[in-house]
Amino acid sequence: MKNYKTIMKTIYLTFITSFICSLSFAQNVTGKWNGILNVQGMQIPLIFNIEKGDKGYNGTFDSPKQGAKDLPFTSVTIEDKTLRLDATNIGAFYKGELMGDSIVGTWNQGGASLPLNLSRNEVKESKVNRPQEPQGVLPYKAEEVKFTNKKDGITLAGTLTIPKDGKKQHPAVILISGSGPQNRDEEVFGHKTFLVLADHLTKNGIAVLRYDDRGTAKSEGNFTSATTANFATDVLSAVEYLKSREEVNQEKIGLIGHSEGGIIAPMVANRTKDVSYLVILAGTGVPGKDISLFQSKNLSTLEGENKEAFYAYNKELIEIASSNLSIEEKRKKMLTLSENSREILKKVVPEGTNIDNFITQQIASTLSPWTQYFLTYDPAKEFEKVKIPVLSLNGSKDVQVDATINQNAIRKALKKSGNKQYTVKELEGLNHMFQEAETGSIMEYGKIEQTFSPVALNEVSEWILKIK
Repeated sequence: MKNYKTIMKTIYLTFITSFICSLSFAQNVTGKWNGILNVQGMQIPLIFNIEKGDKGYNGTFDSPKQGAKDLPFTSVTIEDKTLRLDATNIGAFYKGELMGDSIVGTWNQGGASLPLNLSRNEVKESKVNRPQEPQGVLPYKAEEVKFTNKKDGITLAGTLTIPKDGKKQHPAVILISGSGPQNRDEEVFGHKTFLVLADHLTKNGIAVLRYDDRGTAKSEGNFTSATTANFATDVLSAVEYLKSREEVNQEKIGLIGHSEGGIIAPMVANRTKDVSYLVILAGTGVPGKDISLFQSKNLSTLEGENKEAFYAYNKELIEIASSNLSIEEKRKKMLTLSENSREILKKVVPEGTNIDNFITQQIASTLSPWTQYFLTYDPAKEFEKVKIPVLSLNGSKDVQVDATINQNAIRKALKKSGNKQYTVKELEGLNHMFQEAETGSIMEYGKIEQTFSPVALNEVSEWILKIK
């Protein structure tokens, strides 16, 4: 048996070795780290910056593609070779293991856990095949433009594409994106939906204005504090801009709205006489509360009792959020509900997620200006006032906006308005993004090479060109 001194010497040496390893790791982990987060087919480059301060470690991260820089990590924890970075302000955390000159780990946010490996070297996005994106010299004019929303005092940036067909004036459309901060191409899931749509329309003789949402890419403004009604004022500003362009036939300015954009389009049309027609792509005709309940049940990956329990939780949460209570009263009721539902919440979030942070983030999101407006807004009320021509298209495999429920509501509202110039059509086999799909699942979006079904593209362009 080892004597006391030998044992203590061994313990001491083990402690020193462990301390040196920990110190070495801490020194190695500081500095700049690069990685690419793959989110349903969309590649999001992230840059982590970790520093050693007087009171421990701190860090920030950048998301260049989303125009975000120096976002703070609320805590940086280093233990042995494990790094944990918490960003409670967005309900996210990163956990990884140091392996040589790289860190292998996962990014966790909003109940999802995604692989994210970091490297000291610059990481480039892998090339994905998107055959419909225009390449080379364009057969039309593409101009960088800016216009001002005078009501909110912000400048919006976009692209105006104009046909080169010898005509002095052209019918024109403004593209209105779906929910979430989108750039002018509505670039999601690795696809540039509006780029492909604009390319097709302009080649067919229709001028197209597409722009970055407020607070996104090159546009000014604050996206997070805005509601659907605020976004409508941006579109009104875009209409005013098109009226200033001599290449545009001012009698034929239309709006094309996708998803939430399909809610915004009729709002705008009822506030100006300068919009001549509407194209609604995967638009909704029922209140946001109903859409949220549908998605809560339809998009859940849970099964059996867990699925039913989580749906019951979401349903009660939405009921509280859409009630007439004050924001503070809603917050208190949501907190009580969430505290009583901790066990089911633990089953739906990634392992290691701080439940308290998850609950805080979810309540904050539900009480945000945009969500509060969306839940109680009924788009049918606006469709009931629309008198101009309307084309409403939905895909039969849309799992986000049910074609039957929403088309019936839109059709009923347009009929009530006395509108005689509308077409409501369901396109077989297409998903929410108007891709030809197998199941319609969101997980398919990024895997499909096609960005926009040629059938849907032709439906839109042919309908616009037939308008008298």
